[in-house]
Order: sequence, then C-alpha cells, then structure tokens
Amino acid sequence: MVTPAPSLPKDFSQLSLAETADLLAARKLPPVDEWHPARAGDSAMEIRADGSWFHEGGRINRPAMVKLFSTILRREPDGGHVLVTPVEKLAIAVEDMPFRAVEMKSEGAGKARKLVFRLDTDDLVMAGPDHPLRFGADADDPDPRLHVRGTIGNGLEARIDRALYYEIVEMALAESETSPAIWSNGARFALVDA
Repeated sequence: MVTPAPSLPKDFSQLSLAETADLLAARKLPPVDEWHPARAGDSAMEIRADGSWFHEGGRINRPAMVKLFSTILRREPDGGHVLVTPVEKLAIAVEDMPFRAVEMKSEGAGKARKLVFRLDTDDLVMAGPDHPLRFGADADDPDPRLHVRGTIGNGLEARIDRALYYEIVEMALAESETSPAIWSNGARFALVDA
C-alpha cells in the first residue's frame, strides 16, 4: 500500500516500524486506475530528474500542490504519464521517474527485515512483494528503483537516492550471501539483476 502521509515528523528515522505501519494505513489514494475519462489534454507540467515539479516552465514551490498532484498521477500502458480525474486526463512530462526515495527506515535483519522509504512527496512505501526493489546490471550505474504503485513493470517508480543505495549494499554485504541481496517484508531482491 502506498499512502500520502498526513504529515511526517522532520526526523523520519525516529519512527518505529509500528508508527510507520500506522501512517501507511492512515490514508488511501484516489482510484486513478479505475478512471478512464474521454476528455484528454496536456497539463503543461513536467517532473524533472531531480524530482522538482514545473508548470508552464515555472517551478511549483508549494509542497502541498505537489503532494496533491502526485496522488492523481498514473503511468499509461504506452509508458507516458498523466494526471487523471474522473472527468479528464492530462499528459505530464516525466524526465526520469516521478518520485525519489529520499529517506529509508530499516528494522530487523535478513529475511525478517522491513525497509520503509519516504518519498520526496512524503509518501511512505514498504518494499516487498507488492513494491519490489530493482537494480540494474551495470555496477557503475546500478539504477536503483522502487515500485510505488500501478502495475509492476509499468507502474510508477521512485529513483532511490545514491546514499540510500549504498546503505542497502552495505546491509546486503554484511549478511554475506553468496550473491548479495536485500530482504524486505518477506521478499528477496538481488542487488544486480540477472
């Protein structure tokens, strides 16, 4: 489940896993996958690679607006992105990925570990079977990402910031598996895709 958090404390690392689970259960997203409006257009909006949102070339500086728009974002089967409501869908340009995982909470170890990520929109996502982690095959550019919502493989993803990626690698290597991997919420994720 992905949940726009009502308001997160400044220091996400102070939250317990139980408090994080409560925040995850606190709010639901609009059912954008069920909406198929006939009216379509262009939003004149873009999400840049650094996670900043722009409208008609001007940066959107109000975090509440970005959070609101992020709740109605959907990835289309053709790979494009739209902002969708029951009455219209508007194309939005996404330079890299629509979200960035900027903070991580880890509890437990090995197969019992749970990793919860805070996105740049203050959404919380627990990595696991429904929200897999993916890593590229190139060691120089590992391309770490987290599935946020939508269809796995064609849904919305978050770019995992490099510092968090290094933390994940450190945890995986400390557990000395023959092929380094990280566990979260009962799912194993290889650090290098086969």
